[in-house]
Amino acid sequence: MCGIAGCVALRPGAAPPSIEDLTAMAGAMRHRGPDEFGLYRDARAGLAHARLSIIDLATGQQPLCNEDGTLWIVFNGEIFNYLELREELQALGHRFRTRSDTEVIVHAWEAWGEDSFARFNGQFAVGLWDGRAEALVLARDRLGVRPLYLAEQGGRLWFASEVRALFAGAPELPRALDPVGLSETFTFWTVVPPQAVFQGVSELEPGHVRVYRDGAVRDRAFWTPRYPAAPGEGFQGTLPEAAERVEAALEQAVRLRMLRADVPVGSYLSGGLDSSLVAALGRRVKGERFLTFSLRFENAEYDETSYQRAAVARIGSDHREVVVGPNDIAEVFPEVVLHAERPLLRTAPAPLFLLSRLVRDSGIKVVLTGEGADEMFAGYDLFREGQVRRFWGRQPASKARPRLLERLYPYLARSPVAQQGMAREFFGRNREQGKLPGFAHQTRWGPAAALQRLFTEEVRRAAGEVDVVGRLLASLPPEFPRWRALAQDQYLEVRTLLAGYLLASQGDRMLMANSVEGRFPFLDADVVELANALPPSYKLRGLDEKHVLKRAARQLVPEEILRRPKQPYRAPDALSFVGPQAPEWVGETLSPEAVRQAGVFAPEGVARLWKKCQASGGGAQFSNADNMALVGVLSTGLLVQQLVRRPPERATAVPFRTVVDRLTHPGAGPRPANETESRPS
Repeated sequence: MCGIAGCVALRPGAAPPSIEDLTAMAGAMRHRGPDEFGLYRDARAGLAHARLSIIDLATGQQPLCNEDGTLWIVFNGEIFNYLELREELQALGHRFRTRSDTEVIVHAWEAWGEDSFARFNGQFAVGLWDGRAEALVLARDRLGVRPLYLAEQGGRLWFASEVRALFAGAPELPRALDPVGLSETFTFWTVVPPQAVFQGVSELEPGHVRVYRDGAVRDRAFWTPRYPAAPGEGFQGTLPEAAERVEAALEQAVRLRMLRADVPVGSYLSGGLDSSLVAALGRRVKGERFLTFSLRFENAEYDETSYQRAAVARIGSDHREVVVGPNDIAEVFPEVVLHAERPLLRTAPAPLFLLSRLVRDSGIKVVLTGEGADEMFAGYDLFREGQVRRFWGRQPASKARPRLLERLYPYLARSPVAQQGMAREFFGRNREQGKLPGFAHQTRWGPAAALQRLFTEEVRRAAGEVDVVGRLLASLPPEFPRWRALAQDQYLEVRTLLAGYLLASQGDRMLMANSVEGRFPFLDADVVELANALPPSYKLRGLDEKHVLKRAARQLVPEEILRRPKQPYRAPDALSFVGPQAPEWVGETLSPEAVRQAGVFAPEGVARLWKKCQASGGGAQFSNADNMALVGVLSTGLLVQQLVRRPPERATAVPFRTVVDRLTHPGAGPRPANETESRPS
């Protein structure tokens, strides 16, 4: 787990990368890899690496090359099946000088080329420079666990794990928010790659490999989610057999993530089914002292302490926890936005930032999490809503069918008649369109997109040049219409919310802010393929979400957790930013002058929103849409202050352990592992 960066001249005559630029990029990623730094440079390419040492602590330094020094790599992430691939490559005649998974990628490229990435069971972003062919290869894992950003300027291509590193290495890049990126964010809660939040910046799509060579670019998907499209396809076993297969696949996924590490591995434990099952399997694999980490909330509405402690009692782990209140969220929110590098519509990443700090302070570099289970096994209310709304739509006049909404949201049965009517009107919109792509997501995308009314006229006009929902739906795979409705909903959830929000804003960015690597057993390649192959009724049985997963967890997770109602992870939103304890930056960021300078939102609309929030104290009268709007305005304002208006910081010195500079020393090779050099910028 690391930070990677690089710069390649795309055409003859373009300036080669400078040592100063590479140093600045490495320095901007210190938090991702504080253990070691390295760089490589020749007349066309430069690579920089900030390492968080997890596998092969002694000899796994990067950039790393093949035997003759013609192929150089920087790599962020882990290849969990690297030992098996190493044996296969050795049988083909390849020889290894390290014990790292990084070197496996180099030899895999030599043996299998672009097809190698489909063989990897891992989470990765790769930059590989083939000096002999003068080709740059970039690749990103199947589901987008690890980020990779790109920008072209002056005939050169820049790439990095974070946008901050791009801006630090190439100060000439424009620093401005992209209106279409804002439109996507205020629709899907995130951008959808290749779209990015910043103008001139793009994000490599998950499951893609891109090759730059001879002035041409070739982009290829080596993996994309697939689901059964016809009877007889997919998993054909019984439900009990499916539960056995799921348990076995998850245990193997946890085992790989526990044992393929040369440092201790802990686990997050939220008190829900997913993290409790992962932690239980981790304890089974570990067989000894095993650390688990939980978030607790001062607000009872968000707290899951009783379930967490039930899981800890069953697992027998050494448990640590952090208690988070609204003031804690407000205090760290600017830092959270800086690391997220995108507008946020929820404060949920902030407590996870504090949790990863606890992990690091406990001496742990790697944690398992339950992320991905809801996407793979249909755990979200959105999937159940879609099922109810489609069922209702087949008999629109039915009085009984919409009452199923009360089983999803019991509070509706207790609500006044007027509120029940409003809820039926909301969920009943377009119910006759149940066969159209994106039907289940309308209830999320519509309210989020409505927040764009706060944009300035200029931003709204520029954003409106692209129909972001239409563009997404136009890019669906040809077989999409042949998939079952649940599979369609799952695909769109994976394509939008998983990579861009859950694995980025709540995952990679909050973990790496404190130099912690997250590992996600539910996103193991074999687990994903099995989950996608299961019949929809095994995952969503009636309105029982993750049914097969609950069966698989029966012997490992306490009964009260198996039976508890679904409680999505949430944190206090507007409530965190009101009252006498609110930090000064809140009022400053929402001031008319600051809003006007940011240039994204109309000051008058923001003023009305802020007045309403203060009057309600951020409480129940402040609606879900209002909460998203306030957090979105605050986070966007902070983003402009920190990454648009403020010049990028450039490191003045980085203690490089590995330095190969073939531009000034043409015959240079890797330095000895114990040699350190500090380069000024």
